[in-house]
Amino acid sequence: MTAATITATCVAPFATVSGCDLQVPLVQGGSCTYANFDYAASAPALAAVTDRIAELLPFYASVHRGAGYASRISTSAYEESRTSVSRFVNAADDQVVVFTRNTTDSLNLLATAVPGDVVVLDIEHHANLLPWKNSRVVEAADTVTETIWRLSVELERAPAALLAITGASNVTGEVLPIGELAELAHAHGARILVDGAQLVPHRRVDLTALGVDYLAFSGHKLYAPFGAGVLVGRRDWLDTAEPYLAGGGAVREVSLDCVEWACAPARHEAGSPNVLGVAAIAAACDALAGFDAEAAARHEEALCTQLVDGLRDIDGIELLRLWNDSTDSVGIVTFTVEGYEPGQVASYLSAEHGIGVRDGRFCAHPLLARVGRPGGAVRASLGLGSSSDDVARLLSALRSLVENGPSWVHAKTDGGWSPSPETRPGLAQNDEGASPCV
Repeated sequence: MTAATITATCVAPFATVSGCDLQVPLVQGGSCTYANFDYAASAPALAAVTDRIAELLPFYASVHRGAGYASRISTSAYEESRTSVSRFVNAADDQVVVFTRNTTDSLNLLATAVPGDVVVLDIEHHANLLPWKNSRVVEAADTVTETIWRLSVELERAPAALLAITGASNVTGEVLPIGELAELAHAHGARILVDGAQLVPHRRVDLTALGVDYLAFSGHKLYAPFGAGVLVGRRDWLDTAEPYLAGGGAVREVSLDCVEWACAPARHEAGSPNVLGVAAIAAACDALAGFDAEAAARHEEALCTQLVDGLRDIDGIELLRLWNDSTDSVGIVTFTVEGYEPGQVASYLSAEHGIGVRDGRFCAHPLLARVGRPGGAVRASLGLGSSSDDVARLLSALRSLVENGPSWVHAKTDGGWSPSPETRPGLAQNDEGASPCV
């Protein structure tokens, strides 16, 4: 055990999250406290978020056109949420906050507004690969330095309107130098979009300081799991694009002969909005802004060190990385276990140890193929509610798997891996199967 690992063994949760005391049944009988290592998929709600929703629920009503007191309160909460989000990411004066369903929705919205080609890397989450109508995919190199050079060559080769880049990989957690990439894009006449789904929950992203033109992120990864997302970006493209949805709220005037559309953000927010989801994001932004950022970073770094060092000490476990020279990453660690399929490992951890991880290809199929794992891997992701006790439990369970094997049968069916028989209450046999794009 390294000195860094020893130092990390007394790390407590940084913040209170929902489900922190959740008891889950074990397949062999009994129960234990759930150890959540699936923050990168959906993070549990911060206490401040659930408190805000409980406060707002009695006033939940229609927004923007209601005269009733509850409606006025809901409208105020909805619009004030833009201010919280804008302040949290330090948006520039010409940037507008548009509320969406999630990061994928935000990127699809922006795709309707981009007036030209989009340059992306082959390591992107599907949400930042599939929506772009005129995309040019650049193959990432084995180093960050070479990857940036390849992007530069592509941007110089032919004009592009947008460089769309991940802030932090949803597979490996590695962080790209956003400020440098923003300068690169602008030097070649392009704008930059950052897929911040994995970055924003871990790092403060200052749009003005970094020179980022567009940022997309999801509430459900930002400790606000109530079904809303955000697109923050320069107004001009969004003001001239076709409305993302045609309907009420997106217009100034309608006749049977013509329509006068509103400007952004209303232009792209037709229909009744997700008031509670938006309020939850705002509450999460306000809560995160109030935390000591350096202390939160130390919490995550200590747990990552404990986890990575521990995994490296277990025979047969291989960690996945994209770049040889990357020095920055968020709390995401992805690995494989020799002799076991990823779904089998995940089923074992869940059923026999009450530990939740993610397995599969993480909606990043080209990336997994690139790193030689087309069949997928296991992802353990950390958050503000994680502790060194959780990490120790995960490492102990994996060490037991490698040394002794599972104590229960885990069978693979069309729906994925699950214990056989499944004895946990509420779970029918094989109903835990993962979709191909987990």
